[in-house]
Amino acid sequence: MATEKVVLCAGLSDARRQLGIARSAALAGPHGSWVGQGRTTIVWHEPHSQRSGSLVRISADRPGGDLLDPGGGASAVDGGNVFEALMARSGTAHPARSPRRSSESVASTGVTCEPRPPWEDDLVTVWRDDLGHPVELPGPARRVVSLVPSLTEAVAVSAPGRLVGATDWCTHPAGLAVTRVRGTKNPDRAKIVALAPDLVIANREENRKLDVTRLRDAGLAVWVTVIESVPEAVASLRRLLTGPLALVVPGWLAAAERAWAGSAPGPVRRVAVPIWRDPWMVVGARTFTGDVLARLGLDNLFGAGPGRYPRVEAAAIRAAAPDLVLLPDEPYPFTAGDGPEEFPAQRAVLVSGRLLTWYGPSLATARADLLSAIGRP
Repeated sequence: MATEKVVLCAGLSDARRQLGIARSAALAGPHGSWVGQGRTTIVWHEPHSQRSGSLVRISADRPGGDLLDPGGGASAVDGGNVFEALMARSGTAHPARSPRRSSESVASTGVTCEPRPPWEDDLVTVWRDDLGHPVELPGPARRVVSLVPSLTEAVAVSAPGRLVGATDWCTHPAGLAVTRVRGTKNPDRAKIVALAPDLVIANREENRKLDVTRLRDAGLAVWVTVIESVPEAVASLRRLLTGPLALVVPGWLAAAERAWAGSAPGPVRRVAVPIWRDPWMVVGARTFTGDVLARLGLDNLFGAGPGRYPRVEAAAIRAAAPDLVLLPDEPYPFTAGDGPEEFPAQRAVLVSGRLLTWYGPSLATARADLLSAIGRP
């Protein structure tokens, strides 16, 4: 008896992207289609419009596909009944209306969802993170571990109660009471696994690929973000929050999008942004902070080189003759007595590192706050 795994995709376009199936006849129409390949049935459903449709299974011996009518002859199913129809086809009642059945009883119907009954483990949404990696979830992520300070704040503010773990560097929001899992570069993977999260959130720049791989090997769903500009930050946050977390767009994210939509003020000023000393390091190319600077009308003097955070001696920074040197309080904690003395001929301004480098709720006010700090209109 063939085994069939059911995967729920978030919308028709997601199903087509993931499977590479461009069967316009089957996918067209007001109700759309369910598309499957081999033993796997791919279901697409758009919860906002409640659109869904007929089920097509593609196999090697029948490349044209078989129409599987859950309703016994209907070619389409109303979106409101999509799950009930699927459960009926597998011989299993809706989980909210019946006790859980064993996998053996489900197997007797000819549609086995491994290793547990349908709906609970095998009716899953397949999302794609910013790297295009598939992330399977049986429902909205309710237990989240964040390995990125910005994303920790974004989740904690937007979905209170869902965050169960965060790094030692996750300082916002203030008073966050969750299990700490060490640092961004050396997370305690065993502790993360023990928390049994539905989703672990990481970032390509902040976290190591090794840790992401090991967490996935341990059976955890890991969502990796890629953020190197303000538009990427907005899009990535929207994708994460409205996708696997199933939230509406939070007010702070909508406000951030509006705040950064304007053009950069002029005239352009030359800037250098040290982020560390002993050795001195500066903001370089292809960074979120570099894009923030450009949108503030600032030309990063070290933004054209190959390095993202190159080592540059203080003397070389002075020799570049910046109009402005921005000294953030993180990751290196520059203060009035530690940093400005190295740049006596330049205007040195102490700024919040969170405003320059974080892409969570602080984005909503960061532009106005930074422009005020550097004295720009």
